Parts: sequence; structure tokens; C-alpha cells
Amino acid sequence: MRLSLLLLLLLPGPPPALGMEDAAFPHPGESSQPPPRACPLRCSCPRDDTVDCDGLDLQVFPDNITRAAQHLSLQNNQLQELPYNELSRLSGLRTLNLHNNLISSEGLPDEAFESLTQLQHISVAQNKLSVAPQFLPRSLRVADLAANQMTEIFPLTFGEKPALRAVYLHNNQLGNTGLPPDAFRGSAAVATLSLSSNRLRYVPPSLPPALERLHLQNNLISKVPRGALSRQTHLRELHLQHNQLTDSGLDATTFSKLHCLEYLDLSHNQLAAVPAGLPHTLAVLHLGRNRIRQVEAARLRGARGLRYLLLQHNPLGAAGLPAGALRPLRDLHTLHLYGNGLDRVPPALPRRLRALVLPHNRVAMLGARDLAATPGLTELNLAYNRLASAHVHPRAFRRLRALRSLDLAGNQLTRLPAGLPAGLHTLRLQRNQLRALEPEPLAGLDQLRDLSLAHNQLRVGDIGPGTWHELQALQVLDLSHNQLSFMPPDLPEALEELHLQGNRISYVGPEAFLSTPRLRALFLRANRLHMTSIAPEAFLGLPHLRVVDTAGNPEQVLVRLPPTAPRRPRAEGP
Repeated sequence: MRLSLLLLLLLPGPPPALGMEDAAFPHPGESSQPPPRACPLRCSCPRDDTVDCDGLDLQVFPDNITRAAQHLSLQNNQLQELPYNELSRLSGLRTLNLHNNLISSEGLPDEAFESLTQLQHISVAQNKLSVAPQFLPRSLRVADLAANQMTEIFPLTFGEKPALRAVYLHNNQLGNTGLPPDAFRGSAAVATLSLSSNRLRYVPPSLPPALERLHLQNNLISKVPRGALSRQTHLRELHLQHNQLTDSGLDATTFSKLHCLEYLDLSHNQLAAVPAGLPHTLAVLHLGRNRIRQVEAARLRGARGLRYLLLQHNPLGAAGLPAGALRPLRDLHTLHLYGNGLDRVPPALPRRLRALVLPHNRVAMLGARDLAATPGLTELNLAYNRLASAHVHPRAFRRLRALRSLDLAGNQLTRLPAGLPAGLHTLRLQRNQLRALEPEPLAGLDQLRDLSLAHNQLRVGDIGPGTWHELQALQVLDLSHNQLSFMPPDLPEALEELHLQGNRISYVGPEAFLSTPRLRALFLRANRLHMTSIAPEAFLGLPHLRVVDTAGNPEQVLVRLPPTAPRRPRAEGP
């Protein structure tokens, strides 16, 4: 063997041809990498089965797409048509994304997708289709044809698709005549159907029986035909808001067979009463912006599991929520009554209520027992009512030991209410008529973190000594748009954010922030500050200060922030 190699080296002329076993090894300097995979010009192909041509302003379907492609994205281009010959080559496609192009029904052949027998996800949303494709593959699981101009779908667009789970048809121009009765025949697994923002006048019959989420909002629906929802026993979410439903368009059986229904939105309709036959599984009921004048306990008896009831912007008035109307709702957590014309807190509310939202009503007084029935409240919103200090009983909040958030903004209070719960974290009193602050009403509020007193009539001399003393947890204080002429003294040590904009402050002295070493943000815009109004050493003891807003003063105020505080080394565990 050694002799043969030596002779080869010594013999003149070209070497003999290599054998098969020799050809398996590259010559020195030759690459052993496989040839680059084929990929359309300007597109990216991160894997052998993925072609990404997003956002390239393509006007023509790209050629040179590998037959091995399983995922093809052409969204955000300017394609107007799909060539059948190019698509038919890609029989292995599993996802096809054509979102946001200019594809019209004329540019989409009837047989366009018939060769894509493996296709599971297709999006032709936000194009120019006037009718749906006549045929989509049987293998499909998700179809998105939203935001087109479609007026018609066909039996085999979505029919005979046993694996189909989700269909999105919102933002089209579909009327009831454009939906064939057998539109979902043979597609019994559809769980999500979106038909919102179309032109439907009644709930379509023959909807898929396995539906869990049905979106029909923003249509022209005035009626739910009897039996239209009788087979959808797995339905969990039903969206019917922003339609034209009246009481005569519903009956006692409309919702009664929906034994899994948890979420029902009927807001922005023309209902005059709470619908009958609500299922006991219902957890969230939206009835806002209807014409409901009275809530009857009998209509709510079936919905005994209700947790959230939203009745805002209905003309309930003084008699709309009689005593005991909500008594069947023993587990009610949140009650929204925004803008209902109520003149008092509704009596006999459910005892387990946690959030009571009553802003923009006409409530003018709070008696000693008005809130006694709901000792577990954690949030109470009475903003923008007609409460005056003389008509708020000193013991009105006495039993609300769990209360964490109290909003009394936009009333007619001239002093802080007495008997505030000790566990409060947030107290909103902006836009009242407060002229004085005394320490007594704030005593014991050692968990208060956020206090808003903006847009009142407070002066520094009207803030009693020791007012801030017990607010040891206060982090945010808003005193903006009052009548303060200088910095309030002795602010809480934990303060991190201080709002003083829109006052009359003309000077900030060197000791202004000695009591607030944790301050991070200070807002002083629209005061009476001049170039030299802030003492140079005013911010020296504020290592965390990062924001000082002094815009809108008579002169530009230059502020030098303190240097960043050095980080303390973190103690390591054993």
C-alpha cells in the first residue's frame, strides 16, 4: 500500500479518477455545508418549512416557494389575486396568512384552496372580498375572514369541517340572507364564532351546537327567535351589546337552556326590564345603557350565582331599586350603578358585596345605617353626587372595616368626613369645597397610601398642625389646584410623589423637603415661581428624586437634581 502511494506521487500526469469511497470526502478548501435552501427574493425562510414574506409591498404572488413549505405568511402586502397554479403546488401548507392585502373575490378562484388538503389555519382578514370563498379545505381548524366586505357565505365555506374550532367574520356586511341555514352543517366542533359588526337583524338559526363564545355585538339585532339558542348548551360567553333588542325580542326561554353561560352582555340596547329566565351559572351580566326603570327580584332569582351586575346609565331613579330587589344575589361581588339618577344608596344590598360603584347620581345624604348592610365592602365610589358635609353622618362609614378605596370626589364637602375606616389605602376628595384640614379625621389612617385633595380651596394656614402626622404610609399626595402660597410643612416621611401644580407658590426654601427623604417626583408647574425662587440646597437631601416639573411658571426655573444615590450591596444568603 505504501509503495502504491509513493508511485502515484512520483508518476507524471494527472492522478487517476477517485473511487466512490474517495468521493465521499471533500477536498481541502471545499465546504461541507449543504447548498442554501431556496427562498423567494426578499423573503426570509428561517426553517425549511417556513416562508415569511411579510410587509414587502408585494403585488405579485412570489415564485420559488419550496414545495416543503408548511407555513406561509404574506400579510401586509398589496396582493390583488391568488394564482391557482402557484397555490396548488403547496399541498403541504398548514398555515396561510394573507391578512391585510387587496385580494378581491374576483382575484380568488373558486378552486384556489382545493389542493391544500393539510391546511389548518387561514387568514384572509382585511382584504377586499365581497363574498366568502366557496370552498375551504376540510382539514381547517381556524378561519379568519374578518374586516372584508362580504355579503354572503356558502355551504362549503365552513360546512363539512369536523376539525373547525374558530371562525372570525366580524366587520363585514353580512345580513341574515347571506348566511345559509346549513352554513355549519358537519362542523359541530366550532367553539368560537365572531359575527360582530355586521348587518344581522336577528340571531341566526342553526348555529354550531358546541359554541362556547358567540360574538354578535354591533349589529341590528332586534330579536332572538324562539329556539335560536336552544342547542348551544355549552355556550359560556354571549355578546349582544350595541344592538336594537327590546323586551318583545326576548322571551322567558331565550337564555334558560344555556346551562353553562357565565358572561352575558346586553348593554346598549333598548330593554325596559331585566330579561327573564337567566341561568344560575351566570357570573357577569351587563345591562348598562338600556331603558330599565325598575329591577324586579323575580327576574334575578334564577341568576343566584351572579357576581358582577352592571346597570349604569339606566333611568332607575329613586324607585328603580326597591328594598330587596337584589336580595336573591347572595354572592354578588360588584354592583355598578353609574349615572342612574339615584337619590340615595339602595337599601338592603347583598351582604357579601365587595364593590359598590355609584358615581354621577344624585345622592345627597349618607345616614348612619345606609351602608350597614354591606360590611365587607372594599371599594366604595360615590364620586360626583350631591353630598354635603352636613348630611354625611359621622358614623356612615363606621362598619366598613374592610374598605380599602373610598372615592368622594366631585361632591360638596367642606370638611373631611369623620369616622373614616382605618384600613383605607386610597382616599379621593378632589373637586369638593374643602377649606380646612384638621388632624382628627385622618387620625388612625396609618395604611393610607394615596390621598387626593386636588381642586379644593385649601390654604397652608388652613392645614392644622399635625395633620400629616399619622399618615406614615402615604406615598402619593395631590394638593394641586388649591390656594397654597408656600410649601406645606411636615409632610409624611414615606411620601414619594407630591403634586402641587396650579397653586400660588412663589418660593421653595432650603428646608422644604427635610421631612420627605424618599421623594421621587415633584410637580410644581403653573405656580408663581421665578428663576431664583427655589433655594439651591432644597433638593440636596432627596437622593431618589428623578422628576421635577416646573413648566408654566412666570420664568423658567432651572433645577439641579441631586446625584444618584449609591446602591447598597445586597446581602447574600448563606
